Amino acid sequence: MNSYQKPPQISYYQMTRKRIRSSMEQVYGITTFGLKFFRYVFVPPYEWGQVRKHFDELGAKSLPLLTIVGLIMGLILALQSRPTLDRFGAGGFLPAMLALTIVRELGPVITALIVAGRVSSGIGAEVGSMKVTEQIDALEVSAVDPFNYLVVTRVLACAIILPMLTAYVDFLAIFGGYVSEWISSNSSMQLYFNEVVQSLRFYDVLPGIGKTIAFGYIIGVIGAYQGFNTSRGTEGVGRAATSAVVLASLNIIFLDMVIIQLTLLFLGPG
Repeated sequence: MNSYQKPPQISYYQMTRKRIRSSMEQVYGITTFGLKFFRYVFVPPYEWGQVRKHFDELGAKSLPLLTIVGLIMGLILALQSRPTLDRFGAGGFLPAMLALTIVRELGPVITALIVAGRVSSGIGAEVGSMKVTEQIDALEVSAVDPFNYLVVTRVLACAIILPMLTAYVDFLAIFGGYVSEWISSNSSMQLYFNEVVQSLRFYDVLPGIGKTIAFGYIIGVIGAYQGFNTSRGTEGVGRAATSAVVLASLNIIFLDMVIIQLTLLFLGPG
């Protein structure tokens, strides 16, 4: 008599249900992990030395890539928009269009996605490596709170540095638009930037820069969460880094959609 038995087959419904349940558990875990940050951030000891260290690691080292992306983004947007605006006799509105598009939407979102790709994966891999090598357990044995030391400092650094990086990218993108205008039509710098300044209002700049604080919070929390929940050695570290980038990018896009709707609701389309 053959004692071999076929393993039970998992139906498509069961597999889908399992994936949905796993996703919901992950959403709940990230939410509770993120809310825990607000309970720790106002409680001493304050690790300002670690926050300053992460400013350099997470923010300053992103400047070369952001510089290139900012300039090219402004150049491409100006080059692509000029023929269309000229077709409708609206070429004079190009500086205003560039400024509003970049400050309101493109600058914050592109900056956040680039930083998420570099920083969130780095946080996930670094914290994950500490988890699998039991360095987090060593911190607890040394009477150091690992959440305060590893998570709060990184999330604070991301939330503080991202608005600064966004303002930097916004300026470079607008300047890149001027370079395109100067090459194509020898436009005056003074006239170009006068039109840029006149087109921008406080309520254009505030939501664009302000929402990057939330983007930085998302990048730091998701990267740290994936690192803290790493398992299965080096394979788990790689999975944590990849998952951190994907989840952070998706959450940034979703939150941006929500903020746009709230901005239109309370401040109006103008």
